[in-house]
Amino acid sequence: MANIAEVRDATFASEVLASQEPVLVDFWASWCGPCRAVAPIVEEIAATYQGKLKVMKMNVDQNNLTPAQYGIRGIPALLIFKEGKLAEHIVGNVPKSTIDQTVNRILV
Repeated sequence: MANIAEVRDATFASEVLASQEPVLVDFWASWCGPCRAVAPIVEEIAATYQGKLKVMKMNVDQNNLTPAQYGIRGIPALLIFKEGKLAEHIVGNVPKSTIDQTVNRILV
């Protein structure tokens, strides 16, 4: 997870909303099987788009303000922010191609 940082409720505004580059936030929990299944894909995305896309993870068990603010009801949830605003969201264990297509739409 060299290309992925952890974000918390307290640092969300400065790390995500104020970021100069688009940010993908992976909302997850340690007990979530689909979260563990999508984690390697998120790591690949972080490596592929290094320098173009910031990738962060938020544990929903340790942080509940931000997930509530964005209506996270199911995990894994991948939210992509651009210029401080929610641009895209993906919920569930989806194929890498789905995430790639979504990220590419944001980066253009």
